[in-house]
Amino acid sequence: MPSTSIRIDEQALAVLRELARRQGQPVQSVLKQAIDSYRREKFLEEANSAFAALRSNSEAWGEEQQERDLWDQTADDGLEEA
Repeated sequence: MPSTSIRIDEQALAVLRELARRQGQPVQSVLKQAIDSYRREKFLEEANSAFAALRSNSEAWGEEQQERDLWDQTADDGLEEA
């Protein structure tokens, strides 16, 4: 896998090394996990913001509720589970 170098301050590097030591993993693995965790956190924050905006718009929220009701009816379509 290709790699590149990045610059981080000494304090951040010390924390990263300590986390790697505690977990018994390479610094690169810990950094990758931290980035993935941060990416997921930001995704959820954005999703929560979008949901809050949807709920604050009564017309759009009503449309959302109607669509959910339509989808809920598909569970009672009379088909047997495979």
